[in-house]
Amino acid sequence: MMALDRSRLPDVLDDATFTFPRIVHHRLSNGLAVRTVEHHSAPVTTLVLMIEGGTGADPAGGEGLVAITADMIDEGTGSLSALDVSDAIAKLGAEYDVEVGADAAFFTLTTLSRLAERGAALLSDMVTKPSLQDTDFARVKQLRLDRLRQLKDLAPATAERVFLRLLYGSHPYGHLAIGSRASLETLTLEDTAQHHHATYAPGRSTLVVTGPMSHERLAALAADAFGGWQAREEAISGTPASAVPAPERPSSRLAVVPRDGAAQSELRIGHLSATRTTPDYPALLVMNAVMGGQFVSRINLKLREEKGFTYGARTGFDWRRGRTPFVLQASVHTASTGEAIRDSLAELDAIRDTRPPSESELALAKTSLTRGYPRNFETAQQVARSVAQLALFDLPDTYFEEFVPRVNAVSPAEVSGAAARYIDPARAVTLVVGDNAAVHESLLNLGLGEPDVLPAVE
Repeated sequence: MMALDRSRLPDVLDDATFTFPRIVHHRLSNGLAVRTVEHHSAPVTTLVLMIEGGTGADPAGGEGLVAITADMIDEGTGSLSALDVSDAIAKLGAEYDVEVGADAAFFTLTTLSRLAERGAALLSDMVTKPSLQDTDFARVKQLRLDRLRQLKDLAPATAERVFLRLLYGSHPYGHLAIGSRASLETLTLEDTAQHHHATYAPGRSTLVVTGPMSHERLAALAADAFGGWQAREEAISGTPASAVPAPERPSSRLAVVPRDGAAQSELRIGHLSATRTTPDYPALLVMNAVMGGQFVSRINLKLREEKGFTYGARTGFDWRRGRTPFVLQASVHTASTGEAIRDSLAELDAIRDTRPPSESELALAKTSLTRGYPRNFETAQQVARSVAQLALFDLPDTYFEEFVPRVNAVSPAEVSGAAARYIDPARAVTLVVGDNAAVHESLLNLGLGEPDVLPAVE
């Protein structure tokens, strides 16, 4: 046996070459775009159907329509009731999931490959021919209204909803998928039926199929299940949310949602920044990892380790096709609110110029992004969801293979340059959800003006 020298750390090797499986593009006669990926590590097949138009497609005053329509998809189809659909999914041993993002809705079904034909047919029936019954709609709507009541008592949820409104104003991106109580109460079953008819069309959709079959067999699976989906020529009215100009500056630089007696202040600090397709994307990822994207980031070390204000603070981009929020978030002790905000803004400013990332910070940030990267593509579902993201943002098929080399090539100057272009504390809005009486004086000392006192979103 080879003796181990335990007196020194093992050498760190270079990143292994990562090869993403080949993606083959197809298009059915009805206009449905199909992408197939062979994945042979397990006898499991995943289908991800992406429908264009996420929360950004909600009509003004009807926020929540896209999400409630997506929720109705598994509430019955044809002769199958909602319970029948649930039983059918269970009998397949399948996993079904729906996700509504800012720019698209995603429907995912994963099942054993020997049952893939039945699973694909069930997903097709659910998406293309939902029953849309009054009783199901009333139940789904009530569940969402109940959830809104629960969210009102959660400071982080309140902060998320109000902060989006501050950043985007009346822009289509300016609300969460669930909408508001006022908008949900106005929605009817007919609204969901009209939205489904207008937007659930093959020409507006992309289907990703991943499993242990040949590309030809995967494409045939898609064609058999979705080939009968009727194409429509109706044009979808309205401008995509990503093309609607977003506000350059928020309406307020400092705002408070009062929670009398709160022991902690929930903080959100940020502004609208880049789009997902910016060429500075790798540099922004590295910058974010240095700033607040990992436990040993600057923000967390400052607010948690040095000051003891919080259990954790982080930063991040909520990527979308249009202008994306860059947000710093933390929950700090009430008495530390003003100082925590001041320190946070100072850190955001420093990385732009006076304190660019050091070599050690840069190396650690890159390692956090690249060393475990292949783990994101272990399962058929992970692969399928990743390919759906390529479709969502119109990224090249080579994107995943190029990710690690592009991140490793980012220089300190590129990080500071990207931060200078896309992070600007002078444009940032600061939101505090906490005890207004207790924090008011400390907020006045920040030089951000008189705080606007806002109600929570109902």
